[in-house]
Amino acid sequence: MFGKKETTAIRVSVFIDAANLWEAQKAKEKMFDYDKLKNFLKNKYAATELNVFYYTAYPKEGTREYSTDPKHKFYTYLKKGLGFTVRKKELKRISVHSDLGDSILEKGNMDVEMTIDCLHTKSNYDIAIFFTGDSDFLPLVTYLKNGKKKVYIFSSKNNASSELKTGGDGYFDILELTDDIWGRDLKHRV
Repeated sequence: MFGKKETTAIRVSVFIDAANLWEAQKAKEKMFDYDKLKNFLKNKYAATELNVFYYTAYPKEGTREYSTDPKHKFYTYLKKGLGFTVRKKELKRISVHSDLGDSILEKGNMDVEMTIDCLHTKSNYDIAIFFTGDSDFLPLVTYLKNGKKKVYIFSSKNNASSELKTGGDGYFDILELTDDIWGRDLKHRV
């Protein structure tokens, strides 16, 4: 049609490693406001479609002196309130025996789940945004770039590998962003 400007759809998928973001939140002493973060990314990349995936591991009930119920309410808010895809799993508890004694190590790595979602949905986005600093994601970033996807990394300077910082199409230190993506002050358990 004459005189009408065509717009290009920009589809963005965001992959959030909650453990990596936790380190940034502790450094900033503030919690992310995920609604503000979603709006910030939509505006920054002029996204016509924005899908956010959130990956986290949580402690097994009864392993803490506090209830984990608020965590699950937060995951429900992300899913139902903000439309995020939430991938969660219980922390794996591993018994460790050493000369110093016995202890329990907890692990909750979500790298495989992030990678599967990223690859499984790659036809649904033009831009992939990773909130992680883990150098294990460099091969995935390279693969996506070779497949003509734009890839951006958001992390904090003390929590991002140098390989990942330079491997994408851009790196942003979330602690230095001037846009308002922060919410309430971080409260530490006593």
